[in-house]
Amino acid sequence: MNGETMRAAVSSRRRVLACLGAFSFALGASAIRFAAAADIATGAAAWRELASPGAVAVIRHARTSGGVGDPTGFRLDDCATQRNLSDQGRAQAAELGGRFRANLVTAGLVLSSRWCRCQDTARLAFGKAEPWPALDNVFDDRAREPAQNAEIRRRIRAWTGPGALLLVSHGVNITPLTGLYPAEGEAIVLRPDPATDFRVVGRIAPGE
Repeated sequence: MNGETMRAAVSSRRRVLACLGAFSFALGASAIRFAAAADIATGAAAWRELASPGAVAVIRHARTSGGVGDPTGFRLDDCATQRNLSDQGRAQAAELGGRFRANLVTAGLVLSSRWCRCQDTARLAFGKAEPWPALDNVFDDRAREPAQNAEIRRRIRAWTGPGALLLVSHGVNITPLTGLYPAEGEAIVLRPDPATDFRVVGRIAPGE
């Protein structure tokens, strides 16, 4: 084997080893993701988690008229200037409340972003909503997210009931809080934990 052939063989071997290494890493990362997902209950098991004492659910508002964020110049005191629930979203929110009742989940305290689509979701689902600025949309001001996140975590950690603590907010807020991106109308079930503020224990997809 001449020098050029040997160099080509060595280069080829290195490429194969690099590919194998990348493949092994990807498998390992996937295993970690799947292991984490396996710890999160869905369906009936998630409903049981939420119905148990001291549970918390972070809920993304129901379906909207489409798009992201809000129109330029929107105002919190004027729902007509915001992106709002669609007719499908209003029906989805009402149906969500029915599923809570069917699964014997008591709404202890319902807190909502001050945005109309969140308050409407909460009221249609649970008949009540207490506005809480910590749940407000950070889409246009991401600098507010760490402080709001910390305030929400403190409230979750302190929750003991009675009933479930229900927090209605926005996808852009829920992802940095939980590490998950919920669909519109999805609930992520949490369990307060003194060591870590909370654990994610379940996901309840729309219509589930």
